[in-house]
Amino acid sequence: MVQFLSMKITISTSSPTPVFQQIIEQIHFAISADELTIGEKLPSIRGIAADLGIAPNTVAKAYRQLEFRGLIQAHDRSGYTVAGKPAESRYQARGVSADKTEVHNAVDKLEAGLFPGAFCKVTEDFLSGDPDKCNVIHADGAGTKSIVAYLWYKETGDASIFRGIAQDSIVMNLDDLLCVGVNGRILISNTINRNALNCPGEVVNHLIEGTEEFLAAMRDYGVNIYSGGGETADVGDLTGTIVVDSCAVAIMNKSDVIANQIESDLAIVGLSSTGQASYESASNSGMGSNGLTSARHDMLCQEYVGKYPEAYDNNLNPALVYCGPYRLQDALPGGDTSVGEAILSPTRTYAPLIYRIREELGTQLKGVVHCSGGAQTKCMRFGPDIHFVKDNLFPTPPLFSAIQAASGTSDTEMYKVFNMGHRMEVYVPPEQVNNVINIASTFEIEARQIGYTENRSGPGLSLTTPEGDRYTY
Repeated sequence: MVQFLSMKITISTSSPTPVFQQIIEQIHFAISADELTIGEKLPSIRGIAADLGIAPNTVAKAYRQLEFRGLIQAHDRSGYTVAGKPAESRYQARGVSADKTEVHNAVDKLEAGLFPGAFCKVTEDFLSGDPDKCNVIHADGAGTKSIVAYLWYKETGDASIFRGIAQDSIVMNLDDLLCVGVNGRILISNTINRNALNCPGEVVNHLIEGTEEFLAAMRDYGVNIYSGGGETADVGDLTGTIVVDSCAVAIMNKSDVIANQIESDLAIVGLSSTGQASYESASNSGMGSNGLTSARHDMLCQEYVGKYPEAYDNNLNPALVYCGPYRLQDALPGGDTSVGEAILSPTRTYAPLIYRIREELGTQLKGVVHCSGGAQTKCMRFGPDIHFVKDNLFPTPPLFSAIQAASGTSDTEMYKVFNMGHRMEVYVPPEQVNNVINIASTFEIEARQIGYTENRSGPGLSLTTPEGDRYTY
């Protein structure tokens, strides 16, 4: 037993709950119940380990997760103190950060490239050495959406579902590159990390074929993107299922870069994430590839815990693991597909549309923001002196309404995790709004002015839901 100033820790070696998780749960509860107060110093890692007779690494693991949750804070040489009350974030409780604050804190210390405000880092042309050109490289992937595809594959035997995952991985790179104005050739490479026992060759075949199929379709629409090969690694010790990532690189003219110098008095035009674009083969639910950790656990039911223990982290709080009401094949409330089909709807690319907007508007296209990590709050990273007002958002798509109803997640968290109706937004002078809407309609994508920018004197973002509730960030 470890005695704090106002609480004690006890562990049970016979409990099925890992020891580090027992420590987390007891400290988390103590902070929630005000048994530990903000600023109170915690026992040292070595002190707890010695008193409980456990390895210091076990305590360190517990402290790291508590720190990630924002509950405790590390201090040089002086150990840890209580930082605050637990956030009401189901996303963060599952080990995921919606806004990646800790990542940005590290990355923001690095050299920012040629255009510090750009959506992606832009460097000198190190590849060809042309002083008038620059390089853009980007890495991303399908995230945990591949686990939902794995569940579908195991339940149905249909490995072709992974073709959509190949598209997800590519689009999460391609659409970020759109935000800096990439308009030339793009080279992409894929990395597939799999557990070969669970994901055999037919899965890999569909991923590779899906990649080539999607790239060819994009080239038909003038998006010159090509495969540079990739790597398939069998890493059964690292993943129980499969992870699909991509990396894209391009050379472009410096004069073509969209620096995202977002200023006041611009209109924000949202490009819908739902419906069926002219270059899509089926209607899109709007899911994209963000928020899948919440989507799969809050929508899918406990049945998958027992059947597929390789498809989740058994260190998570059991109450947050596949705790939803649905099976993959159940009908989506308010939709016209199954729950599984809606979650696995391939991520829409806006490349053909953004290429056309850039071609017709030229320098009147002032900014482009891919509402990926951070969702509707993503824009705040590209206008530190700007107040973003979003007061005319799209109606909430059925999938996101179902996720919120199943989980009880607050509006403020939903709009930070999910795109909620539009996954790409462009910033233009007000007189260009109708032009953008008309261009989008030629691709059968709905667009609307969802807000505007003004000089900041208070919050960075004011957001009004379709129901009329207003939130600030």
